[in-house]
Amino acid sequence: MINAAKREVPDFIDGYGRVRPFAGAAVDIGEVSRLSVKVTPARPGSDKVLGSVGEAIAACGLADGMTISFHHCLRNGDQVLNRVLEAVAEAGLRDMTVSATALFPVHAPLVGHMEKGVVTGLYTNYLSGPVAEAVSRGVLKRPAVMQTHGGRVRAIEAGDLPIDVAFVAASSCDAAGNMNGVEGPSAFGVMGYSQTDARYARRTVAVTDHLVPHPACPIEIGQEYVDYVIPVDRIGDARGIVSGTTRVTEDPVGLGIAALAAGVVEASGLMKDGFSFQTGAGRISLAVAACLREAMQRKGIQGSFASGGITAYTVEMLEEGLFRTLLDAQCFDLRAVESLRTDRRHQGMSIGMYGNPHNKGAVVNYLDIMILGATEIDRDFNVNVTTGSDGVLMGGSGGHTDTAAGAKLAIVVTRLARKRYPGVVDRVTTVTTPGETIDVLVTEAGVAVNPRRQDLLVRLRDAGLPVVTIGELIEKARGIAGVPESPPWGEKIVAVMEYRDGTVIDLVRQIRPSATG
Repeated sequence: MINAAKREVPDFIDGYGRVRPFAGAAVDIGEVSRLSVKVTPARPGSDKVLGSVGEAIAACGLADGMTISFHHCLRNGDQVLNRVLEAVAEAGLRDMTVSATALFPVHAPLVGHMEKGVVTGLYTNYLSGPVAEAVSRGVLKRPAVMQTHGGRVRAIEAGDLPIDVAFVAASSCDAAGNMNGVEGPSAFGVMGYSQTDARYARRTVAVTDHLVPHPACPIEIGQEYVDYVIPVDRIGDARGIVSGTTRVTEDPVGLGIAALAAGVVEASGLMKDGFSFQTGAGRISLAVAACLREAMQRKGIQGSFASGGITAYTVEMLEEGLFRTLLDAQCFDLRAVESLRTDRRHQGMSIGMYGNPHNKGAVVNYLDIMILGATEIDRDFNVNVTTGSDGVLMGGSGGHTDTAAGAKLAIVVTRLARKRYPGVVDRVTTVTTPGETIDVLVTEAGVAVNPRRQDLLVRLRDAGLPVVTIGELIEKARGIAGVPESPPWGEKIVAVMEYRDGTVIDLVRQIRPSATG
């Protein structure tokens, strides 16, 4: 089958199942159903506190072939996933599926569990480091399923991704299971990723390094959803929240792109009192936020909200009165954690509220302006943030696809080329976000507007911005980096790319081991 992204997909994939091909970003879905959840009530006087992960595995009845889930709010500082999988292996369990909202280099021990057959299935929204390379080589028995942040929530609520046991890292928790992420030595911020898991998992286990008297305060996930509590010495290092993709660029070319993108925003007419805004976590995307901050100060504009992953930059904009509130799905640095803890204008939200396409109003649908990054973008404005041009997995949608679908203006900022790889190409290596949801591409060589947005094209030209065609940018990128060779892919499907509605938008095939170093 050829789907709406012009990608060939089979009607069935071994280890995944029947394929529903991507049919477009704006397909009318009508009413949807949510999973009915079975609950084991706690008896009066029952004690939820257990002594170890091993005890929790036994108490939850975890068995071969089941699915366990984790959140990534500690990012590259997380220690809970590795600790739990070590206990799973010690218990002799096999053929497990891991549903982790994101995986980072710190999760390298997962590779050994994949090689030994302890873990044979994987669902995630973002994948980097040794685990990504191992999946690209075909180490995982079944294809990894790559989802969007909102798409993962949709899948859990619909019953497409049943969770047997959710292991929820909590920086503060009481003996009944009330927890939050803003108190304690490992405070990481909002627990937006865990809320759906806690509600829909067959069993929910809170893992904490800061056990407090009942009731915990504040309560973000309540005791009514928690079966067991495990005190541990450490859930992770909150300093690992800040990684290479959450810092503003200092590169002159990147800063030039950011300034041009800010000009696009101003020319669009959307930057006015009450507008809403989100930026991605890429270096250039964050630089755009800095440029918009200056423009808002200059024009005396106050926005309604900034959303998504919150950084020190958006916190400062809140404190300066440039936005009335922040809607936070994940804290990207420790300054954001402190703001969430102390400022009532800084509000946490669940990932379902943020991006689930099958609810009564995701926040992404209320975004005016979204700034996105790209590894590659092509002639049809399709964006790849999942694989490198060499075909090796190195990222994933996260909220990229969700926000592009919802925002009034979705702007992609990227260089024409990186090292020997062009960033603007005829055809992206992997489709992460469909081009029909992207409005503008901004590069150091000019601005390209999606032909769907003739209204925007007129505005940008009238503003004197350097508007060019996507074809011209492709030719300039080729002049810098040449035409990349096709990735050395084999036949085995190692990852299935799901759009936010659960349809398959693309596939990733096995890469030769030599290609991953």
